[in-house]
Amino acid sequence: MVSLHVDLSLPLRAFDLELRLEVGHETVALVGPSGAGKTSLLRAVAGLARPRAGSIVCADDVWFDAARKINRAPEQRSVGYVFQEYALFPHLTVERNVAFGTRQPNGLLRRLQIEHLARARPAELSGGERQRVALARALARAPRVLLLDEPMAALDPHTRASVRAELHDLVRELALPTLLVTHDFEDAAALATRIGVLVDGRLRQVGSPADLLGSPADPFVARLAGANVLPGVATPAPNGLSLVLLDAGPTVYAADIVSGRTEVVVYPWDVSLAREAPDDSALNHLRDEIVSVTALGNRARVRLRNLTAEVTTASAERLRLVPGEHVVASFKATQVRLLTSVP
Repeated sequence: MVSLHVDLSLPLRAFDLELRLEVGHETVALVGPSGAGKTSLLRAVAGLARPRAGSIVCADDVWFDAARKINRAPEQRSVGYVFQEYALFPHLTVERNVAFGTRQPNGLLRRLQIEHLARARPAELSGGERQRVALARALARAPRVLLLDEPMAALDPHTRASVRAELHDLVRELALPTLLVTHDFEDAAALATRIGVLVDGRLRQVGSPADLLGSPADPFVARLAGANVLPGVATPAPNGLSLVLLDAGPTVYAADIVSGRTEVVVYPWDVSLAREAPDDSALNHLRDEIVSVTALGNRARVRLRNLTAEVTTASAERLRLVPGEHVVASFKATQVRLLTSVP
């Protein structure tokens, strides 16, 4: 089985990128803030950046080994690289862009459903079509490893979902070790088997999308996954619960047992809204002001002063949610996670 082994230290401007990662026949997404070192990792694997120490090995093929003074040139590494913004040659047709990696591009054009665009130039293509051309060019080298740098970033919201689905099917079919860089957790969760959260050159957590949602390692990972994160102070409470006095003023109960400074984590889809607090002692209730209401297909994202809820459009219409008015946000103690703050 072909796998990619990365164990490196790469000096960057503000810190060193230091990580160890193994990628099998799967897609691993790297998410994190700008400047965290995500693209630098792709560049190191592709041979476009030289680590200070460590090794990069694909199966039994050593691409880089600092101790043994091995550093294969980019053209000697079996890598297909889809750059951010795709980096197509504007003066070449689709066919000639793809043929830059091989002399017989027609099979790839057919496979990616762009055969009819063979004589078009990049300026004539939509964002999704340009992405397919870039993928075809990357695959033309018959790579053993696929690198995708922000493959969805250049797409408009209308195109994004359909192209994401196509890319998901393609990477599953290829079954190559694939490293994908993105800022968007939703893209990562849809495309990747595992997600690595990279911050300041270090991996905070690596796991399945379900792992990161259900058991985030720290508040940063929780925020990245879309959670509300509310700081406060926890004290023991009856019935095996913790009572958290939020910095914003209200109190909430959590099923986790914690004492001292903490961060309350609750996901928007676990928060329900009502005009008045439901008569249910098992729920936490927070009265708050509506800041904005955004439609997302059959859902509505409702941002309050202190947290965000995600409800069905039917619920939003029934409640007649209007910015400036107040509602009661409710969620169960069992839906709350308490995490310790990290720098």
